[in-house]
Amino acid sequence: MTAVKTKKRKVSKKNKKAWRKHVDTRDVDKFLEDLRLEERLGSFTTREDSELFKVSTTPEVLPKKLRRELLKSKEPQCFNILKPHTAIPDPIVKRNRVRTKEERTNALVLRKEAIRKSRGILKLKEKLSLKNRMIAMKKRLSKPKRGEFKNDVWKKKIGKDVDIEWLSGDTIRHTLIHFGEKKKKLPSSLHKKPSALPAVEAPHPGMSYNPSFEDHQNLLHEVAQKELELIKEEKHLERVTTKMFKKISPEEKEKNMIKEMSEGLKLDCSQDSKENEDEDEDPTVKSINPPVQNVKKTLVQRRKQKEQKELAFKKQQNKIEKKKISDIYRLKLLDRQLTAKERKTKSVREKRLKKKALKAMGTKTLSRIKFEPLEPDFKLAKELTGNLRNAEPTGNLLKDRFKSLQQRNIVAPSKLKLNRDIAKVKRFIKPDHKIDMTKIQ
Repeated sequence: MTAVKTKKRKVSKKNKKAWRKHVDTRDVDKFLEDLRLEERLGSFTTREDSELFKVSTTPEVLPKKLRRELLKSKEPQCFNILKPHTAIPDPIVKRNRVRTKEERTNALVLRKEAIRKSRGILKLKEKLSLKNRMIAMKKRLSKPKRGEFKNDVWKKKIGKDVDIEWLSGDTIRHTLIHFGEKKKKLPSSLHKKPSALPAVEAPHPGMSYNPSFEDHQNLLHEVAQKELELIKEEKHLERVTTKMFKKISPEEKEKNMIKEMSEGLKLDCSQDSKENEDEDEDPTVKSINPPVQNVKKTLVQRRKQKEQKELAFKKQQNKIEKKKISDIYRLKLLDRQLTAKERKTKSVREKRLKKKALKAMGTKTLSRIKFEPLEPDFKLAKELTGNLRNAEPTGNLLKDRFKSLQQRNIVAPSKLKLNRDIAKVKRFIKPDHKIDMTKIQ
């Protein structure tokens, strides 16, 4: 198929805009692209085959060490952007360049500075920079390597110049910061144990495989008492919940509901209407609280009031003075009262300390679930074997240790949850998906 030649339109090329619009410059762009490619890669027509191609009979594999040295000596690829990307020379041969500070400085000034530094005369800024450089170097050398632990930070002694006999801990730390030292503060959790209970408690002597008769009976008695308490609690709950309500028939329940709902309603409307009419007939209105006239006090009343106040104040002062005199004769009684008060305070303090000690032995509330201790393992007299070979294992060691951690406030009490909570999804049919069966029939 031959290409269809279209007739060129005659258009105006009066100005630059029209010239750019209607002149085809693709052939010029193509020629310039080829020219640039030749400048970058060089002309292939003038080169020989030996320059373009190389015949290799054996693969050249350099050792790893030599390859690394070649890579080090090779110029980085990042500097390629600074090099000229074309072989066309720069039209501006001489360009202005900003000289460095050293180049701009006069030769006499540079010589003078060199003489000053050689004599050891330094400026304040140079002295500070030298000092900081030395401190940084010392710090870098004294810094331990990773995984190296030579010094114990907790046993580090405080500086000798600081008198710590009458200073508090916070004041010592604040003072040592200015001496270039810091005192480490132990975490509060390391000062005391979470519980005063021992890690492993000795079991009851009656739990032994060959216990004495008294120990075994004491253990059985304790277990029986706990069971009786549980039975008593269950009976109490049943009495105050289930047995507290009566069983009635549905008819009687409905009657009671109607009776309760009709309480307070006025059934006889005729009498109420008559009473309201009688009340409305009386046109007079009487106020509950009549207005009070503001009557001012006379001068005589004010004078007497002032005299009464002064007299009451004098009586109170006389009473205080009499009490002071009487207290002198009550010194023995006051001494006895103070002794009794101190005795009472001491007993209260002792009780509080005992209560605190008991509280330290107890279990704290760490979660919403209350701690429940394990039931003691026991065997009846028939189940006792008397030797360890025939004794059957009782209890679970893992469960016992886990309960011990809960009791000593190390682990919060929790419950074993086997079933996962699944959200209840409400399912329904969309209105446009519903099918009306009556229309189909």
